[in-house]
Amino acid sequence: MSNIVAIVGCPNVGKSTLFNRLTQTRDAIVHETAGVTRDRHYGKSDWNGKEFSVIDTGGYVNNSDDIFENEIKKQVMFAIDEADVIIFMVDANLGVTVGDEVITQILRKADKPVFLAVNKTDNPTLQIEAQAFYSLGLGELYTISSATGSGTGDLLDAVVEKFVDKPDNNEDGIPRIAVVGRPNVGKSSLINALTGTERNIVTPIAGTTRDPINTRYQKFGYDFILVDTAGLRKKSKVSENIEFYSVLRSVRAIEEADVCILILDATQGLESQDMNVFRLIKENNKGLVVVVNKWDLIEKTDDNATKRFEEYIKKGLEPFDDIPVVFTSAVTKQRILKAMEAAMRVYQNRTRKVSTGQLNRLIQQYVEETPPPAWKGKFIRIKYATQLPTYYPTFALFCNLPQYIRDPYKRYIENRLRKDFDFCGVPIKVFFRKK
Repeated sequence: MSNIVAIVGCPNVGKSTLFNRLTQTRDAIVHETAGVTRDRHYGKSDWNGKEFSVIDTGGYVNNSDDIFENEIKKQVMFAIDEADVIIFMVDANLGVTVGDEVITQILRKADKPVFLAVNKTDNPTLQIEAQAFYSLGLGELYTISSATGSGTGDLLDAVVEKFVDKPDNNEDGIPRIAVVGRPNVGKSSLINALTGTERNIVTPIAGTTRDPINTRYQKFGYDFILVDTAGLRKKSKVSENIEFYSVLRSVRAIEEADVCILILDATQGLESQDMNVFRLIKENNKGLVVVVNKWDLIEKTDDNATKRFEEYIKKGLEPFDDIPVVFTSAVTKQRILKAMEAAMRVYQNRTRKVSTGQLNRLIQQYVEETPPPAWKGKFIRIKYATQLPTYYPTFALFCNLPQYIRDPYKRYIENRLRKDFDFCGVPIKVFFRKK
């Protein structure tokens, strides 16, 4: 499980710009007007080989001093509760503000590493003026420019030093299967149908489930933990602070899971928010089963309706389309056990270890059938392969010129490994290294 870094601070100090830089995306909207980020964003990043999750805790703040203080306090408290490390961002152009002092009061009491990042220090004069922020009493400060990246390397060096190694799986070794998806697609109904209980509240109102609910499942020879999560809704609709907290917990549940069951609503198909959840699962290298719920509500015009819908889903998830798709109805209990069987198969695939001898024999076969294309007149020779000791299938192939291996050939090796070792439902990684 990766560490979580939360970026906190007043509006318009550059949190979203830093978030985009760390995650190498443009997910967070950046604008000179304060309060544009009214939602929270989640992404993956890495520095010096250490992966971590990033949360942009920006939010709209009213001009009223009282509301300002209350809203800031709520957001920072949520970040403190879930994050492992906190980056507190301030604006060098504004100097120390009342809002900065409010946040500082909270952070002083937190038992979490806090790094003070003075943003927008784009010239020597502002870097000198940034020293005024020592008055906040948070110790060392880091002068950065989230727009240009200046100073962010030193900041991240210090941040990752505070990371604590966390096991990817729970200590007792029991597989964890997280049931995830948009609100009101039938996650709780599926778990209730499977367990034969009404432990999880089900209503037509989206967002009934606030916190992840763990259920130990021990039937039909299975033994695993089912985690029902809050629906990951569109960011523009995440307005309540309690809902933000629920979504944060759902992100954490995905990170702690071995396999994720992504529930889709058959009546709505594959939507943009489904894709957001899918990307989160893939970025965290988790096993995946897609369950199309409410299949009983779909009118089937012919016998190929299921096949067409499955092809439509896999087309939308390309290139990671080697995944099991199960069509269910939580109401009629149709094929719900098939979903659990698929999840456990994916768990076994994710934990599969390949012997070095067998791996090398097959890699040499792949290379003989399709050699790596020569690059600039130089021939690439793959000498040796091994599986790395990670929690998901990762392979290192040692060769003379790894820098000349191109993505199409990496995909070729990955697809052959998938086929020969049955890594269905599991993201795998292939690295080429210097012999």
